[in-house]
Amino acid sequence: MAQIKKINKYSSFHNIMNTLVSIIIGTIFVSLISLVGILAFLIKEKFLNRILIYLVSLSIGALLGGAFLHLIPEALDKTSYDLTFIYVIFGFILFFIIEKIFHWRHCHEKNCKIHAFAYMNLLGDSIHNFIDGLIIAASFIVNPSLGVASLLAIAIHEIPQEISDFGVLVYAGLTKTKALAFNFLTALTAVLGGVLGYLLFNYIDLSLGFLLSFAAGSFIYIAASDLIPEIKEEKSLIKSILHIVIMIVGIIIMYLLKESV
Repeated sequence: MAQIKKINKYSSFHNIMNTLVSIIIGTIFVSLISLVGILAFLIKEKFLNRILIYLVSLSIGALLGGAFLHLIPEALDKTSYDLTFIYVIFGFILFFIIEKIFHWRHCHEKNCKIHAFAYMNLLGDSIHNFIDGLIIAASFIVNPSLGVASLLAIAIHEIPQEISDFGVLVYAGLTKTKALAFNFLTALTAVLGGVLGYLLFNYIDLSLGFLLSFAAGSFIYIAASDLIPEIKEEKSLIKSILHIVIMIVGIIIMYLLKESV
């Protein structure tokens, strides 16, 4: 009997460490994506902008797929139907408030008109990345497959966002080195969010259902309010169809991820 308890205790500790390590690795990976901003000065601007706008379409699909195929179904297992969607709405509204207060918004062109708000944008981005860390932590705590799905959705979305953030900081007057450093430092708040989220959800009685629903609301807000308007401006029918196809590809990726794990 004592041997069984010892084995169970070891197994529990092993699972805890695996979860924590997964969270730390995942949030570090997301933070490192901020360094892709250097591509803005290694690739011709016209070609980079052409790539970025299609990455936006992929991000929309990944975020919507993550919200509706992964986060909301898991949240419904943790809390009631009504509360789940109340929390989704809360997440949606809170991200709108964050955007308004901190002047943080998604933009994927270097000439974003936020010159006077560069540092405020960094603050808003830090909060956004911290919340990403909390979402990754909660997802991995529920199960590894949900963690991977949330991490993938966030990572795909962060690539065009971090490139544009880097461009905005340089446009605001920072040197390339400082812009890259500041962008990376704000991205590291995801690691802080991940570790803190792990500690909170393991040692304090907080609702995972709430955070999963909240995360779904934030994913939906970013996709619907910030990203979709960018591709709606496309006038070419062929390019518009391509945007839709890439968006659907993003959703399919999230669906296949759900089915494969």
